[in-house]
Amino acid sequence: MKVLELLDEIEDIIDTASGFPLTGKIMVDASEILEIVKEIRVELPDEIQQAQWIKQERQRILDEAKKEYEDILNKAQQQAEALIENDDIVIRAKKRADEIMTISEENCKNLKMQTFDYVDGILYSFQEKMDQLSAVYLGDMIGNLEKSFETINATLSENRNEIKEMAYRAQAED
Repeated sequence: MKVLELLDEIEDIIDTASGFPLTGKIMVDASEILEIVKEIRVELPDEIQQAQWIKQERQRILDEAKKEYEDILNKAQQQAEALIENDDIVIRAKKRADEIMTISEENCKNLKMQTFDYVDGILYSFQEKMDQLSAVYLGDMIGNLEKSFETINATLSENRNEIKEMAYRAQAED
């Protein structure tokens, strides 16, 4: 990952920089640091695009699950209506329709929960990476870049909370 290499380069510059006695401050070439920061900014959009892709993929999976649920529900209703020819068939049809509904709702719920877990895992992994980058490489030196990581992290946390809320609502519907 190019961003990590650039951050390592900044760290090397800081480690080898001349210091001012008794102050804990160092002297670095500002243009060299700014050039590296520019390169980091160029690389960051890939990470942001990956987070956006994850969000879009989550929505696509949820939409597919909803469509599958609706298809199963429609098929179950069509089967139930086709079987309304006499009382015995009606009773069996209603029982079978209820079973299909229960199974489809359970399958839909399981699919939703798996989707939530999958997306939460990806978001958690990305959030951990962002925390590691922030903690290890940024410190107090690049405040603006750290603020960007915190914003992304907050967005990821909101996305995870949204996923958890959706999962909670899905369970509450049952």
